Amino acid sequence: MLSPALAARAEDQAPAIGGELLGRPGTQAHTGDGVPAVPEELTAESWLVADAETGEVLAAHDAHQPLPPASTIKMLFADTLLPKFDRDDLYRAQPEHFADLGPGSSAVGIDDHRTYTVEDLWHGVFLASGNDAVYALTAMNGGKEGTVAEMNARAEELQAADTHVVNPDGYDARGQVSSAYDLTLIARSGLQNADFREYAATPDADFPGEGEGEDRETYEIQNTNRLLVGAPGLDPYEGIAGVKNGYTSAAGYTFTGVAERDGRVLLVTVMDPDSGDNLAVYRETAALFDWGFSVAGTIRPVGELVRPLSEIADAPAEGEGGSPQGVGEGSSDGKNAGEVPLEGAAGGGDSGVGPAVVGFTAAGLAVLAAAAWLFHRRHPLPAAVRAPRPARRPRDAPGE
Repeated sequence: MLSPALAARAEDQAPAIGGELLGRPGTQAHTGDGVPAVPEELTAESWLVADAETGEVLAAHDAHQPLPPASTIKMLFADTLLPKFDRDDLYRAQPEHFADLGPGSSAVGIDDHRTYTVEDLWHGVFLASGNDAVYALTAMNGGKEGTVAEMNARAEELQAADTHVVNPDGYDARGQVSSAYDLTLIARSGLQNADFREYAATPDADFPGEGEGEDRETYEIQNTNRLLVGAPGLDPYEGIAGVKNGYTSAAGYTFTGVAERDGRVLLVTVMDPDSGDNLAVYRETAALFDWGFSVAGTIRPVGELVRPLSEIADAPAEGEGGSPQGVGEGSSDGKNAGEVPLEGAAGGGDSGVGPAVVGFTAAGLAVLAAAAWLFHRRHPLPAAVRAPRPARRPRDAPGE
C-alpha cells in the first residue's frame, strides 16, 4: 500500500520529490571528469548520500523505492513525539500498554507496574531499539491509533511521501513502507532537536531494573548502532554521531547514519543489502560516507532534501528571493540551510525552527562524535544489550 501522496504522484506522473533524477531507477550520480565513481561493492536495494546542512543529495540508488523500514522508522516516532514530554516525566508500566507488541520484538526490558522516566524510555528506543519502550511512550501519547496518525501526518508535513506507518515501532506490517529518501529526510528533521541528537549519539546508558527508589538496581544497555559502538570485525566509524539501525525479516537490515569530517556533515541511508553478512549495512554505509566526504564540495548534486511544507508556506514566493517547492530538477545552491548552535536548541525536545534552518552544526556533531570515539577506544568490542536477567519479553529479534 502506497501513501496517499505517493499514489497520487504516481497516478499524475508528477516529478519526484527532491528532483527528477531521484525518481529514476538505478544509480544517479554525476561522476567522471575527476569525480570518482560510487563504491563498486554496494549491494543495497536502495541508498542515498546527502549533505546534512545544505540538503544536497550527492548520489542515490532507487531513492524513492518504497521498502519496509524496520526500526529506522523509530526516527519518525522520535521526531513526532520528542517535543511532547519532558525528560523527567514519569511513566508507570501497565500490561495493556503492550498488547500490540509483536512476537519476537526487540525489548529493553520494561516491567509491569514499575516506574520509568521519559529519559529512560528514550534510551530504550534509541539505544536498545526497544519496541516495549516505543509502546510505553505511545501509551503516554494516548495510544497506538492516534500516535500512528500523528506519525503519518508528520511524514506528510516533511514531504516524506513514500512513507506510510502502521506500527510505531517499525515491526513488519502490510502496507508499512518508507524509502531511502524519506528516511534521510526524517533523520535530518530529527537532528534539529537537541535531545534527538544526544540520544542518537549516546553509546551506553544505565536502565532501571529491580527495586524501588534509591535502592533500585540498574543494568547497562548499549547502542545497537554498530558504526557507533563497533562489533567483532567492524571498527566504529570515526566521526559518526548517530542515528538509527533496524532489522526485520521483511526489511532486512536498514540504517541511517550521520557523520562529520573536516567541518562537513553527511547523512547516509542504506536499505537491505544483498549479503549474508549481518554487518553489510554498516560496511556499505561506511563506504558511502568515505566516498561522500571525498567528493563533497566538488560533485554536482542530483537532487535535494526538501523542506517541510510549513516552511515552504512561510517562505517568500519564487522570484521574490524564495526557492521552489522541492519538486523538480533539484540542485541546491548550498544556501538553504543555516546554523543553530548546539547549545541553543531547547532541551526537553523543542524542535521548532524557522524556514530552512538546520538545528545542528558540524561543530556540534563533532563534539558528540568525539565523545563517542573516546568511548570506542575504551570499549572496543561492546555487547549489543546487556541485562542481569532475561527480559520479560523476547529481545534481539525481528522487531529491531
